[in-house]
Amino acid sequence: MSRILISGASGFVGKALTAHLLSQGHTIVKLKRRRVEEEENTLFWDPEEGEILIQEKFDAVVHLAGEPFSFGRWSETKKEKILSSRVVGTRLLAEAFVDNPPKIFISASAIGFYGDRGEEILTEKSSQGKGFLAHVCSEWEKASSPLAKRGGRTVQTRFGMVIGKGSRALKNMLLPYKLGLGGNLGSGKQWVSWVALDDLIRAIEMIIKNDSFQGPVNIVSPNPVRQEEFSKILAHILHRPSRMTMPAWLIRFLFGVLADEMLLASARVEPAKLLVSGFKYKYPHLSDALNKAIQK
Repeated sequence: MSRILISGASGFVGKALTAHLLSQGHTIVKLKRRRVEEEENTLFWDPEEGEILIQEKFDAVVHLAGEPFSFGRWSETKKEKILSSRVVGTRLLAEAFVDNPPKIFISASAIGFYGDRGEEILTEKSSQGKGFLAHVCSEWEKASSPLAKRGGRTVQTRFGMVIGKGSRALKNMLLPYKLGLGGNLGSGKQWVSWVALDDLIRAIEMIIKNDSFQGPVNIVSPNPVRQEEFSKILAHILHRPSRMTMPAWLIRFLFGVLADEMLLASARVEPAKLLVSGFKYKYPHLSDALNKAIQK
């Protein structure tokens, strides 16, 4: 079994990944920002102060920590935190392993790398898009280069919208849909690339075990949907109507830059590397993933 270091282990994805890997017999060490002397299998770091000390050998490192993409208007201060928390933390962690590399270093990223691309089918070979999130994801992924340049196997997992019980994205949607206020965002024609939490966790496990993975890996369902279809499926599961349309101008007025970066952006992303590897999805269809996430 492997010895695995996880940053962001207390987050939504981190908790689920930690529980799953422990159930498979792996040893998990959590990288935390608060020093807890009595807690076993934890290490301390402070990215802002550049403080980290790793003397142990790990088979794998999974780096998930970063400032959350909050649902609301992003101030310049918030945008700087989103960028710096990812770049500074990733670079610090990668540099800490330059002389003692793990078998694999996995750093989270996002499909925001591709920007707003309309109808284009996007694979790991597709170019970087335009906009703030595309810039963040690009710099985030480059931050693991100190380790990659020394020959370490590095993977950047580009997550789509994660669907699971307690997910931030789903929490933000449930109340308006339960109130019967669900519907199209703008035209509703924009593509939404998503992934069930269970599949995301299993994909990370496969990447750890399979030496063929390197560089960017799209972790999304093979079945993206248009936003209008997403809305209809969610409303149907909640037994609510999906008739409202929020015009693009109003979304931009309410949410600022987040509107074009996330709510109105179209990203039709294909998990090319996972499909070639033979990865089997448990929840390839949105209706099944949403039913699992919403059930009590």
